[in-house]
Amino acid sequence: MKPINTTLPAEFLALLAELFAAQDILTAPEDCWTYGYDNSRRHVLPQAVVFPTTHSQVVSVVNACNRFNVPLTARGRGTGTTGATVPLKGGLIVSLERMNKVIEFSPDNRYISVQPGMTNQQVQDIVREKGFFWPPDPTSAAFCSIGGNLAYNSAGPRAVKYGTPRENTLGLRAVTGAGKEIRVGVYTSKGVVGYDLTRLIIGSEGTLAIITEATLKLTPLPEATKTLRAIYQTVFDAAKAVSSIMSQPVVPCALEFIDGNAINMIRQYSTSDLPEHAGAMLMIEVDGQKEGLDTAAEKVAASARNDGLLDIRLAQTDAEVKALWQTRKALSPALRKVAPKKINEDVVVPVTKMPALIEGLDKLSTKYQLPIINFGHAGNGNIHVNLLLDPDDPEQSKKAHHCLDEIFSLVLTLDGTLSGEHGVGLEKRDFVDRELDANSLELMRNIKRQFDPNDILNPDKMFPLV
Repeated sequence: MKPINTTLPAEFLALLAELFAAQDILTAPEDCWTYGYDNSRRHVLPQAVVFPTTHSQVVSVVNACNRFNVPLTARGRGTGTTGATVPLKGGLIVSLERMNKVIEFSPDNRYISVQPGMTNQQVQDIVREKGFFWPPDPTSAAFCSIGGNLAYNSAGPRAVKYGTPRENTLGLRAVTGAGKEIRVGVYTSKGVVGYDLTRLIIGSEGTLAIITEATLKLTPLPEATKTLRAIYQTVFDAAKAVSSIMSQPVVPCALEFIDGNAINMIRQYSTSDLPEHAGAMLMIEVDGQKEGLDTAAEKVAASARNDGLLDIRLAQTDAEVKALWQTRKALSPALRKVAPKKINEDVVVPVTKMPALIEGLDKLSTKYQLPIINFGHAGNGNIHVNLLLDPDDPEQSKKAHHCLDEIFSLVLTLDGTLSGEHGVGLEKRDFVDRELDANSLELMRNIKRQFDPNDILNPDKMFPLV
């Protein structure tokens, strides 16, 4: 493997000028600066940025990077929180934000093919007109790109019922790190020919190939939804309810959790009607046909009841739905006010082990004298662990680093995984070998070499450095 250039040769820049119009290339440091970071607050300055609008341009630029051994990092809108789009070795950023067209919309076949630069919300708005939606719904849906959703396998609350992008993507068109054009997957709801390269590329964080087109599987919009809020004395009571809810036939389309620490913060920074001494809260939504939905909601409510239940409410009007969700939505602004530079991790454990996780996190909070606020997608056991600190304080940063180390160890002892939807990037790269065995990592590195033999695509990501 040839050494990678961290400065761009004049011949390479001249080739870029042949491939792209002047307005589609940035080379001045002050222009490239904003493309060197994502929502992780990490930053490395790239030497150039290009904005392809076609598949053929992506093919050409990947081949050019191979020819001159230039590191290449593809990115969407930069909403990721793990540093996966930070160009560690500088080089070239390929920003896909201008590849934002619909290739084909086939309502009768329940799919839409789009370029990766379209936002999640743009896709939702288009397919809603024909009575459909695409289930992945990350919090940043209004701004994040479809390509980014696929690169991270980002989901959101609806994953508990409808699955992640891997379950909702039929096929991809892409360019490998070697510059080879591939089309993987199908246009049909069934297909078993060959290895499932579609699911392999989804979640690979731009280390194997650059997605230039995605065929997304659509789901009919439900006729109606019902919203419930349940409040419990303890996290153990809430977790017991989650297990009960998820073991009966009516699968909620959202099952969100916040712990007692989060409830106390909401109470301090917003007007709420939450009972005193509340230990945990569940927000539950059920969707489907209007006929029978009341009965479905009643069954979910019944399964949510146990000895630790303090209060449960079923919204009857749109205003009541808004009021119930307002409590949950007050959390993020409160967190930003208290700790604008908090650390947010997204670990996952089996739902039956959520109490042990929260108990362990409370002990670590006390041990390191760092407030920890927990909320997330309870139906999947996907908990967002928020360490509140001032990262500009060296002592707090040191404590947070050691605390995170113990958090990841705790998650793995509970048969969990280090990330549910935020990805690995840089933030968790050096912890991956705790979850994956040596033989699996070797196989993954070999796959990376097959796709990207010169290691130009997003180098030094996903795997611990060796």
